[in-house]
Amino acid sequence: MKETNTETKPNKVGTTEAAFLLNISTARLRLLLRQGRLKGAEKVKRFWVIPLNSRGMPEITPGRRGPEGTWNKGFRTGNTFIHVLRREIDHNRDHGTSLPAISVKQGDRNDHCHEVEILGNCKIVYRPHKPNRSQAGGARLWIETEPDVEIIRKFFRDTELDENQLQGSSEFRV
Repeated sequence: MKETNTETKPNKVGTTEAAFLLNISTARLRLLLRQGRLKGAEKVKRFWVIPLNSRGMPEITPGRRGPEGTWNKGFRTGNTFIHVLRREIDHNRDHGTSLPAISVKQGDRNDHCHEVEILGNCKIVYRPHKPNRSQAGGARLWIETEPDVEIIRKFFRDTELDENQLQGSSEFRV
């Protein structure tokens, strides 16, 4: 029997991801945190935990003076890039391991997984003479999706992966 653990979008994030969502620097975000202007934010040991509203954004209370804030109040826009990591595939073959060989990059966030399911439109881009320098290593082949397309990442814990025995797998939706 296939066991899957499906998670939806996280309802709390750390400072780096909150700064990315708001399109502000982490230094500016830390200043807002010190001023107590992020609704529901709390410090757990050394780290800030920032809740997200129903739109998936941290909420900032307006300041008392000065102009209105210019941070991103809507959904973060930016395409998602999916790469196949050739070096990981070679390493897995040579060492008999099953390290994740797919990279899913959204903004500053870069997750590695074993399988990706794209729930929407996407395109495969191959540019042998004009690599994408904004991506790691100047990729020449990648899959690109729009920001609103949902991506399901799947991770496997077993070293031997068999289509009939995907026990110990988990899913993460974005």
